[in-house]
Amino acid sequence: MDFPNAASRINDYMEIRKFNGIEKKLMTEEEKSSAQILDLSYDFSCRIIRLYKYLLKGNISKVDRDILSALGLQMLRSGTSINANVAESQHPQSDADFLSKTSIALKEARETENWLNLLRDNGYLTLEQSESILHDCSRINKILIIITHKVRSRIQL
Repeated sequence: MDFPNAASRINDYMEIRKFNGIEKKLMTEEEKSSAQILDLSYDFSCRIIRLYKYLLKGNISKVDRDILSALGLQMLRSGTSINANVAESQHPQSDADFLSKTSIALKEARETENWLNLLRDNGYLTLEQSESILHDCSRINKILIIITHKVRSRIQL
């Protein structure tokens, strides 16, 4: 039986794993105009994941990589949390539970908008790069504001 030598084992550990699966096609503007919040937030989460990967790709100075890692990770967490909370709200235990989940999704959307603005305003995204994703984030914010307002009115909170 042959055992690999130490050098080949080290090389195996140092190999970078690449994910080459097929990415889901993102929604068109026309599809977004008639989509439900669950679909919009899922599509937005996909865009956030792809943006995070894009930001950390290529040769970047250590300082910029540290900044992008920190801000990008916060953006990734809050941006994908929107969809997670909207998905959880689809089968609530009560109106209060539904309101809680959609309110958390709204907070996460506002936080994500903040991270995207910070990335744009500090030169990590151009105005053109940030415009579309910020527009989608704003659309989700508006829908969640309407949803939470209607539920609050209905349960009189």
